[in-house]
Amino acid sequence: MTEEIRPRRRFLQQAIALVPASTLASSVAVTQTAQASEAESGSAKKAYSPTYFTQDEWAFINAAVDHLIPADDLGPGAIAAGVPEFIDRQMETPFGHGKLWYMQGPFHPDVDPTYGYQLNVPPRDMYRHGIASCNEYCQKQFGKAYASLDKTAQEQVLKDLETGKIKFEKVPAKTFFSFLWANTKEGFFADPQYGGNKGMVGWKMIGFPGARGEFMDWPAQGNVKYPYGPVSISGEKA
Repeated sequence: MTEEIRPRRRFLQQAIALVPASTLASSVAVTQTAQASEAESGSAKKAYSPTYFTQDEWAFINAAVDHLIPADDLGPGAIAAGVPEFIDRQMETPFGHGKLWYMQGPFHPDVDPTYGYQLNVPPRDMYRHGIASCNEYCQKQFGKAYASLDKTAQEQVLKDLETGKIKFEKVPAKTFFSFLWANTKEGFFADPQYGGNKGMVGWKMIGFPGARGEFMDWPAQGNVKYPYGPVSISGEKA
């Protein structure tokens, strides 16, 4: 798998640090129109229940993203950050329904990625078909669904998806993995109002200030650590 699991979070830390702050603040907002809302009872938040994914699909999502961004010495991973919730919420947006792209043929899946998305399958169906196909593959190979495999087997399956070693009938395995990986990163770094990046753990990891209005005085200083924590669009502070 890209960069292997060892430096997965460190790879994110280094790669995202090179992205302009304005890009981080706006990239996910373009594709996400529904704001996250969580019921609270006292200080304890009610566990999120998926609105699109079935329980089997939800188990797959949780198991897979836990490998992609695991908890480590740098902080919480994708599960604690709410990445599964972010992905589930995305499925009911224009992005999830494929309304942001041209979805008419002809399609040429083998062309260079710069030509744009080359399938007539919206993201929500990409996940549905991809997860079902992956679980079917795991049942044949290991006798269990993906989420029930041991960590080593789960890791190998993700690697084989990424490299295209595993073949699916309804959707390309590599394309399915690319959606999963891209949405996992988005969920880890998006504004918390979209369901992920809970506690702004992604922003704190890379030193991103979020929606702080006074941040513009700092970039020109160079190599000076920003002394304040991030702030979400809602005004919540980490």
